[in-house]
Amino acid sequence: MTQKTTIVGIDIGKEKIDAAIRSESVGASFASTAEDRHNLLDWLKRHRVGTVVMEASGGYESRWAKLLRTAGIEVRIVDPKRVRHFARSAGSLAKNDPIDAAMIAWFAETFPDAVGRPHDPRREELDQLVSARTALAVMKAQIANYAEHDQPAEVRKAHRAIGKTLAAQVARLEAAITAKIDQTAPFAERAAIIESVPGLGHASAAGLIAFLPELGLVSDKAAAALVGVAPYDDDSGKHRGRRFIKGGRQKLRNLLFLPIVGAATRFNPVLKAYYERLIAKGKPAKVALIACMRKLIVILNTMIARGEKWDPIRHAPA
Repeated sequence: MTQKTTIVGIDIGKEKIDAAIRSESVGASFASTAEDRHNLLDWLKRHRVGTVVMEASGGYESRWAKLLRTAGIEVRIVDPKRVRHFARSAGSLAKNDPIDAAMIAWFAETFPDAVGRPHDPRREELDQLVSARTALAVMKAQIANYAEHDQPAEVRKAHRAIGKTLAAQVARLEAAITAKIDQTAPFAERAAIIESVPGLGHASAAGLIAFLPELGLVSDKAAAALVGVAPYDDDSGKHRGRRFIKGGRQKLRNLLFLPIVGAATRFNPVLKAYYERLIAKGKPAKVALIACMRKLIVILNTMIARGEKWDPIRHAPA
């Protein structure tokens, strides 16, 4: 008899999903309709499914995950890059939705510990707020760049109007982010710790809370790898290649980059001393800044794990 631990891989699309139980060579497709969402739950129940695994799909996975969790089914959301690399290593060159669903199931069976971020509806909402605020801020900067060039009066007027609207909406989202953090005790505690670090402000704290919930719960090495600031060796035999960072959460790195520049060059004595030592050794500025970001993540990982704020004495540069 099929056990409760039966794993289903689901490939998420905009208009439909494909589900596959690799251990039984069974698959099915379901449209993004209320009727088919009900049919999916019936299908999973018939096959005694206990775990559903899906890839992060730009937000399309959210409503399906919510549906399944409400029905009492465990949902794991995994990194699509890892699944694709797994497929290539298995020699699977063909790619379509049913194949992808079966490959997700196979990946989950092979790597049972490859779980996604801890499920927390409050954090997921904060993630959406911070992501939206970041996207609008990028659009606002693009409009401001257009205004630097000579344009007809009508174009300048349109750009000013759009820029004004974007600025208002960015401010609106920032207020919503602040309210969400202030009203959620665990977020407020984390924000207080993060913002105690010289050079980090409210935007940095919101990004770290939203995009890196594992902070303080994993090892320093794992935290750096999750952000994508852990350098990896490229050695073989006597060859010693250059080390590069790989993977990680790019939108968090992007959000932290400018704060790191300020902290490493002006505001944070620990990072400033570390940055200057690296530059004195001949490291390129960008390499030194990424190293500072890694050092900061390690410091924050320890501070949050211990529930401690920045201590000027303990964290004084050596």
